[in-house]
Amino acid sequence: MGSQERHTRKSLLMRSLDSIEKVGNKLPDPVMLFALLSLLVMVVSAILSSIGLSVADPTKPGETLTVMNLLSKEGLQYVFENAVKNFTNFAPLGTVLVTMLGIGVAERSGLITAALRGLVTSVPRQLITASLVFGGVMSSMASDAGYVVLTPLGAVLFAGMGRHPLAGLAAAFAGVSGGFSANLFLTSLDPMLGELTRMAVEPFNPEYAAGLNVAGNYYFMAVSVFLITIIGTFVTDKIVEPRLGTYKGEEIGELQYLTKEEKKGLWGALVSLIVTCGLLSLLVLPSWGPLRGEGDIVSSPFFMHLVPILLIMFLVPGVVYGKMTKSISNSKDVSRMFGDTMSSMGSYIVLAFFAGQFVAYFTQTNLGKILAIKGAELLQGSGITGIPLILIFILICGFINLFIGSASAKWAIMAPVFVPIMMQFGYTPEFTQLVYRIADSTTNIISPLLPYFAVIIAFAQKYDKKIGIGTLISTMIPYSIAFSIGWVIMLFLWMFSGIDIGPGTGVYMK
Repeated sequence: MGSQERHTRKSLLMRSLDSIEKVGNKLPDPVMLFALLSLLVMVVSAILSSIGLSVADPTKPGETLTVMNLLSKEGLQYVFENAVKNFTNFAPLGTVLVTMLGIGVAERSGLITAALRGLVTSVPRQLITASLVFGGVMSSMASDAGYVVLTPLGAVLFAGMGRHPLAGLAAAFAGVSGGFSANLFLTSLDPMLGELTRMAVEPFNPEYAAGLNVAGNYYFMAVSVFLITIIGTFVTDKIVEPRLGTYKGEEIGELQYLTKEEKKGLWGALVSLIVTCGLLSLLVLPSWGPLRGEGDIVSSPFFMHLVPILLIMFLVPGVVYGKMTKSISNSKDVSRMFGDTMSSMGSYIVLAFFAGQFVAYFTQTNLGKILAIKGAELLQGSGITGIPLILIFILICGFINLFIGSASAKWAIMAPVFVPIMMQFGYTPEFTQLVYRIADSTTNIISPLLPYFAVIIAFAQKYDKKIGIGTLISTMIPYSIAFSIGWVIMLFLWMFSGIDIGPGTGVYMK
């Protein structure tokens, strides 16, 4: 009977995900979807502007936020004058294209394929999924680069093992995006959010603000790495991959062991990578390092601008491997690989144009800010405290994340409202920031408005050209739910234990 009940529950889950997939796939192609959403923002902005919708701006006392009408004379001027700028300023565009230059050489020289084959033949099969999720979580050290590095590698890795490539892509995406806030080290996100939190505290408690620790979430987030790895591995192996079934795309072929020439090339690439990392470290580790900056290393120019660093770290080993295996003869081969890589990114560039317009319109009209402020006011007026307050805060943050992708942009809007509210209820600003990071990370993977969501779909279409937004969302929902439940349980257990969430930082105000 117990087995039958488990089978029934599993069947209900699978049927629910299938329904979500069918509904989601009825949405237009991502390019057309962003075009239609841009038009929708224009119409909504005209309607809300005509009725005079406005809210007090929490970031600028005494000032009011109003909706900009994009169908007005000034609004239409903005639309036409900024069309090119909205495209070129679309945040992921440069990151993806520049990083892909290095990855393209590493891939076309044969380095990535050889490294993956070496990994598959040396790492126990049962550890592959966990290693992929763990790598995804840790990739936040390189800011957003994990989206464009690990997700396609995850798909290739699973395909090389005879497993469904979309399961590998999902596992990597879950680690990179769902576990974005967690890391064993401090990342650029810590000082970025920490400074916004300090600014929110200063008007109410200058003394506390002066001593606010940017590492205030470190203990909790370091432990979270292992939680996300375990949950992500379980969801991939027990829910996502069984649902995807057997891959029926192009024949992957049997995995071949490395030749002596390939092994020699891999060793050469590894040595070149170590030497490259050593030389790059001279830019930031010594006190005289030109990219060290005046503050701590984590917030240095080196860590704040890692994309060109990643380009170099892929390009140099790729060229070395190609020279040693004779897949690269001269500089013309490298230039050809650059060109081939950019040619393969054509569909993404088209999508980036329309996605850039939508994101810019949503920001320019103030619709995103007003939505966040209204949600905060609703929470403040509810009179709810304790665990229910935290749960509602998580739900509001998660909902807003579906509309505003940038973690720092959302926190810049929400921190001035939520941090003082939570301080009144006895919670430290660092704890409020921690709760926000949980809500933000766990809903990234199901938000079609996440800037990198379109990138993931483009990678997935390599294995299934018919894949749509609904397929990707239905695939990632189990991760989102499992991460949310697991992280919230861990959060409450941590609260009850009285353990600090970071160096010298507790849950409650003293």
